[in-house]
Amino acid sequence: MEKKLVNKLLGQLKRGTLKLTYWDGETRRYGHGQPEAHVTLKDRKALRKMLKSPSVAIGEAYMNGDIEVREPIEDLLKLAEHNPLKLSMGSKRRQLRQLNRNKRRTQAKHIAHHYDVGNDFYRLWLDKETMQYTCAYFKTPKDALARAQTQKTDHVLRKLQIQPGQSVLDLGCGWGYLLLKAAEKYGATGLGVTLSREQHAYATTEAKKRGLDKQISFKLLNYQDLLQSQRVFDRVVSVGILEHVGRGNHQSYFDVVNHTLKDGGISVLHSITHQAESPSDPWIDKYIFPGGYIPSVREITALMPAQGFYLFDYENLGQHYARTIEHWWKNFERHKPEVIRMYDERFYRMWRLYLIGAMTTFSTGSAHLSQWTFKKGQDPAWPPTRDYLYK
Repeated sequence: MEKKLVNKLLGQLKRGTLKLTYWDGETRRYGHGQPEAHVTLKDRKALRKMLKSPSVAIGEAYMNGDIEVREPIEDLLKLAEHNPLKLSMGSKRRQLRQLNRNKRRTQAKHIAHHYDVGNDFYRLWLDKETMQYTCAYFKTPKDALARAQTQKTDHVLRKLQIQPGQSVLDLGCGWGYLLLKAAEKYGATGLGVTLSREQHAYATTEAKKRGLDKQISFKLLNYQDLLQSQRVFDRVVSVGILEHVGRGNHQSYFDVVNHTLKDGGISVLHSITHQAESPSDPWIDKYIFPGGYIPSVREITALMPAQGFYLFDYENLGQHYARTIEHWWKNFERHKPEVIRMYDERFYRMWRLYLIGAMTTFSTGSAHLSQWTFKKGQDPAWPPTRDYLYK
């Protein structure tokens, strides 16, 4: 019975080939052309689970070693990207409604699940110089990861057009590098907020180490708490927080930006985006980013006018993210023994699947990296060209 259902499902393949070897040794071939993937099912029960909840079951089967995937595993992931198979999982609208579970009371727990795995873990595969876990900016394919991350920070800071001594608010500041660089390069003052205890401890230590703790500070704080603050800033930036805000909460994000940004102030918003509204992957939601949601460009852009925000620049850096994650993945693989020793084989396989899957998503163009630059109020004197970004 299971094989009949698989035949019906995989008969939908229109691009690429899947060779599937069953637990009894039988191998069947579905589709044609490239990419070509080969999967071996070791357990009949795993297949039954896959037919009920494909994403979670396939991810768990890989984590548990119940399936073998011929390397390179990205061939299978590209096959999945190219062939969104229709399986009864409920309507997209119902799935989108279910994503409204990202409530304020659970946000700290969600962030801790991913980012408080431990700074020692992230040091293994992020670049140690900047400890940035967001899309880098490659001016040439040969750029090292640390160089590309520094270039990304400079690119964002130039978009903010910071003047010496201005104040900067970094929402979701991560390990603090962007605000540290703003203080060092522009003499900026400012505040970085994060819900991750590990990130907060690291950023605070770095500020003291660099002698910047009088200029900038970092707080363990939910960004929404800033609505009760009377402090305002010349610039507001966020690099990677929006993916954690959750569907239905984007208005709250812009309320905070509006409340904390001075009239005439500039803001840069950097986030992963999709072409259209799409439910979060259930396996990603369960194991990697609980409560997360990748918005569409139009969802975010549509919220700006009501706040009096004028959009002056938009850029898609999706190709840069594919290259960034490739660096992370290769670093991660080089430290496989340490990862397994720190956690276990299942944890290693889970993160490996996540990193390769993310790299594949960007390399195939299924996801984008958006940067919006907008101002609180109109500005007829905005630079007429992008020269200021590249000088």
